[in-house]
Amino acid sequence: MAATQPAITGPANAAAPRGFPMNAWYAAAWSHEIKRELTARTICNKDIVLYRRTDGQAAALEDACWHRLVPLSLGRLKGDDVQCGYHGIEFNSEGRCTFMPAQKTINPSACVRAFPVIERHRMVWVWPGDPALADPAKMPDFHWNDGTEWVGEGGTFYSLKCDYRLVIDNLMDLTHETYVHAGSIGHDAIVDVPFEVTYTDRVVTVTRWMKNIEAPPFWARQLGRDGNVDRWQIIRCEVPHIVVGDVGVAPAGTGAPEGDRSQGVNGAFLAAITPESETTCHYHWNFVRLFHRDDEELTRKIQSAHVSNGKGVYDEDVVFLEAQQRAIGRHPRQPFYNLNIDAGPMWCRRLIEKMIAEESPRPTLQAAE
Repeated sequence: MAATQPAITGPANAAAPRGFPMNAWYAAAWSHEIKRELTARTICNKDIVLYRRTDGQAAALEDACWHRLVPLSLGRLKGDDVQCGYHGIEFNSEGRCTFMPAQKTINPSACVRAFPVIERHRMVWVWPGDPALADPAKMPDFHWNDGTEWVGEGGTFYSLKCDYRLVIDNLMDLTHETYVHAGSIGHDAIVDVPFEVTYTDRVVTVTRWMKNIEAPPFWARQLGRDGNVDRWQIIRCEVPHIVVGDVGVAPAGTGAPEGDRSQGVNGAFLAAITPESETTCHYHWNFVRLFHRDDEELTRKIQSAHVSNGKGVYDEDVVFLEAQQRAIGRHPRQPFYNLNIDAGPMWCRRLIEKMIAEESPRPTLQAAE
C-alpha cells in the first residue's frame, strides 16, 4: 500500500524500543569465509562459533563451553566436533557433548546451543531466535548476490560502531549522497525531485526518478556517452536488515521511466546489516551490475571504489555513521527530528518495532486472591 506521510513536526522514535528482532535469518558471513576452522561471530548479542563439517555443511554453536564458559572458538575441530581448548570437552554440530576428559560417563545435561543455519545467496545465515520458528521460507530475498545474472564482489565492515538501524536510515534516504558523496554519485537532483514511499508488513520501498539531469561522475563513466540522463533509485528494505537499491541511468528520453532500460546501465547496491549489539553491527555490502558483466577489471575497480583504504564511497558513509553513534551516546536524551526525506527510514523503524513487539511476552492476568 502507499505510505501516508508520518508526522514530522516533533521528535520521533523518542520512546522506540531498543534492540532487534530475534526471530529472523541474519547474514553471519560470506560463504567463502567459513572454512574447516572455527570462526567467532556475535549476532544479536549471541556469541556464536561457525565452522564447516567434513560434508561441507556450515554449522553454528553457542560460543561458550558448557563446562566453564570458555569460548569454543579458542579450541579446534576434531572431525565434525568442536573441542574446547581449555579442558578438551567435545561437542557435535547439534551441540551435544560427545567426550569428557577423565570419565566415561557423559553428563546428559552437557550441551551447548546449536543455531539453525542456511547457506544461500553466497552467504551463511543464522537464526538467533526460537529455533522452532526457523522457517527456510522466511529467508530474505537476496538473489541479486548469487553471482549469476548480476555480477560484483563485495565485502563486510565487521563490528561497525553504530546501531544497525542507522545504516538502514542511511540507505533508505539517499539525499545524503548529494553531500557525503559529492565527487562520485552525488547530485543536487536527489534533493530537488519528489519521491514515493510504499510499504507492506515487511517491505518498505522508496522510489525516486530524476529526469533529464547531468549524469554524476560515476554513472557518466559507466554509460560512456555524453548528454543528460534519466536516473532512478528504487530502494527496497526487507525488515529487519536487508536493503537492495535498484539504481542506474539511461540517456534522457529513451524510455527508462516507462520500463525500457535497454540503452542504460543498471546496478544494484546490496546490504545485509546484521546487529552485533545495540551499538555495533556487521555491514555486509556489495554492488552488482548488469552491464559489462565479463569485465573482471571493472569488477575490481568498482569494489575498490566502494572500499579503498578509507577513501571509498562506503568508507565515507562509515565516517558519518560512527560519528553519529558517538553523538547519540553523548546526548542520550536528545531525540531525532524528522524531515520529509525521512519517510522511508521512519517506516522501516516502525516495521522493525512491530516485529520486536510481536516477540515480546504478553502480560498475563493474575487471579484475584
